Amino acid sequence: MQSSELKKKYLEFFNNKQHAIIPSSSLMPENDPTVLFTTAGMHPLVPYLLGQKHPSGKKLVNFQKCLRTDDIEEVGDSTHLTFFEMLGNWSLGDYFKKEAIEWSYEFLTKHLKLDPKRLHVSCFKGDKDAPKDTESAKIWQGLGIPKERVYFFGKKENWWPSPKQETTGPCGPDTEMYYDTLKKKCGKDCMPGCNCGKYVEIWNNVFMQYNKTKDGKYTGLKQKNVDTGMGLERTTMVLQNKSSVFETDLFQDMVKKIENLSSKKDTRAVRIIADHLRAATFILAERISPSNVEHGYILRRLIRRAIRYGHLIGIKDKFAKQISDIVIRKYKNDYNDLERNREFILNEFELEEERFEKTLINGLRIIQEEIPKIKNKIISKELAFNLFTTYGFPLEMINEVARENKLKVDEMGFKELFAKHQEISRKGAEQKFRGGLADHSEEVVRMHTATHLLHQALRDILGKHVRQMGSNITRERLRFDFSHPKAMTKEEIKKVEDLVNKKIKENLKVERSELKYNDAIKQGALAFFKEKYPDVVSVYKIGDYSMELCGGPHVKNTKEIGKFKIIKEETISAGVRRIKAVVN
Repeated sequence: MQSSELKKKYLEFFNNKQHAIIPSSSLMPENDPTVLFTTAGMHPLVPYLLGQKHPSGKKLVNFQKCLRTDDIEEVGDSTHLTFFEMLGNWSLGDYFKKEAIEWSYEFLTKHLKLDPKRLHVSCFKGDKDAPKDTESAKIWQGLGIPKERVYFFGKKENWWPSPKQETTGPCGPDTEMYYDTLKKKCGKDCMPGCNCGKYVEIWNNVFMQYNKTKDGKYTGLKQKNVDTGMGLERTTMVLQNKSSVFETDLFQDMVKKIENLSSKKDTRAVRIIADHLRAATFILAERISPSNVEHGYILRRLIRRAIRYGHLIGIKDKFAKQISDIVIRKYKNDYNDLERNREFILNEFELEEERFEKTLINGLRIIQEEIPKIKNKIISKELAFNLFTTYGFPLEMINEVARENKLKVDEMGFKELFAKHQEISRKGAEQKFRGGLADHSEEVVRMHTATHLLHQALRDILGKHVRQMGSNITRERLRFDFSHPKAMTKEEIKKVEDLVNKKIKENLKVERSELKYNDAIKQGALAFFKEKYPDVVSVYKIGDYSMELCGGPHVKNTKEIGKFKIIKEETISAGVRRIKAVVN
C-alpha cells in the first residue's frame, strides 16, 4: 500500500465515523509557546483540548506535519526522523476509551489487513498519581488480543506528555500499538519498546482525563479527550514490508538521487541527508531562513549536517537544491505552500551551501595550521570539539583528515565533551520552552490578545501589505513576524506602540464567533497566511478595530492587557520583519 493510499483510507475511515476532516496546520505552533515547532498533531488543537468549542465539532481527523529534533542523533537508523507526518483522530469530550480502541483495532486489521496475531499493545501500569489502566487492557482482550500480548508500563512509556517534559495541563495514560516484524528477539527481555526493531510502534491513543497542576498534582478533567497519533512513515514501512522507513515510497526517490550523486555506499549518511533535507524543505516553506537563533538555527543545523554527510560520501557539487526539488514534487499536492514558495526554498538552499562551503574552507585551514603543533600524533579532544562546534566538522570528517595526515583523534575525550554539550543544550531548551501542553497563563493570554492589536496597528501605520508570518509567545515576551520590505523607523515603531496602547485604554470588548471561512474573509477577518482552514472557523473581534481567525486564548476586555512595549524590531529573512514586545 502506498503512503498516499494510507492517508486517504485513514481520513475516509474516521470521516465515516462522523469525524470532520480538518487541514494540517503550520509547523510554527500558533497556540503552544512551549515548543519551537509543531511536534504532534494535537498542538494546533490545544485550546479545544482545554475546553473551547471547535468550529468543526467534537470529533476530528487529519494528517499533520510535525518536526522534532530531540532524537536528531538517532536519525540514520530504521525509524527515527526529524520531520514526519502524523495521522490523528480526536474526541473533544465525546467518545472515550472503548470507541477509540475498537476503531483502532478495526482500522488496523480490517482496512489495513494487518495480521492481528502480530499486534501487541501496552497500557499504563499505574502509580501514586493514577490507577492501573485495566479498562483499556480489558477492551483489547475483548477484541481478541491475548493477555500475554498486553503489556503494562509506567509513565515514561505509557503516559502523555512524558514526565521528562515536565509539563503542566491536560494529560493522561495512553495505550500504544506495536506490530511484530517477525525479526528474531534480541534477548529474553525483548518486548514492545525494545530498540532492536522487532516491534514497531505504529499508533498511540492518549486518554486525556487528568490535569497536572503547577505543584505536580493530578486532578480529573471535566472534558475528557482522546488524542491519537499514527506515524505515517512507520505504518507505511510495516504495510510495505520494509526494514526501514527510508525504503518506502516516501523516501526512495530521494535515496536513489543521493546514491547516484555519491561515490560511496553509506546507508546511514544517505538516510541522514534525505531526512534532514526533507525537514529543511518544510521549514523553508514557512518562509523561515537559516540563522543562528531559534527556528533559523534548527534549519541551519539540519542543512549543514546534511551537507557535511554529503561531503563524507563523496558528493562534490552543490546538491541540496536537487533533493529539495524531489521533496517539493512529492508533497506539493498535500502542502501547497511548498510549490508556492518553491523559488524561495531553492534559493535559500543555494545560499546556505555557499555560506557553509566558506566555513568548511576556514575549518580546513585551521586544521592545517594546527597539524605541525600536534604532539604524540593525536588530535586533542579540545581541537576536535572546536572543529565540530565552530566549523561544523563531524567526528567522521575529523577522522578522515587525521588519517590523511597519519594522525589519530582523541575520540573518547571528544565524546565526553559532546555529551556535556548535549546536556547543557537540553537544559537550555527546557528552560527556554518550559510551560506545559500549552501555557495559558494570565501573562500569555494577555500577550496573545496584544498580538491581534499589534497586527492591525502595523497594517494601519505601515500599510495593508502587512500580514502575520508567525508568532511565538511565552510568559516573558511576545514575538510577532510580519511581511514588510524594510526596517521600521523609530517614528514608525513609536506610532505602532502608541496605537496599540490607545486601543488597550479604550476598553474594547473581545468577542468570539463562528463563521464560514469565506464569510469571515469577506467581512474583513485577517487569516494567518500559512494556514489552511476548515469550512467553519473561529473568529475573534476586538471592538470594531481588529478581526482575526484564531483559536485563542484571549482576554475578555483590552483593559486586562496592560501597557504594551516594543523592545526590538529586526529582520529575519528577505521581506520578513520581527517584533519582540512585552506587556506589563
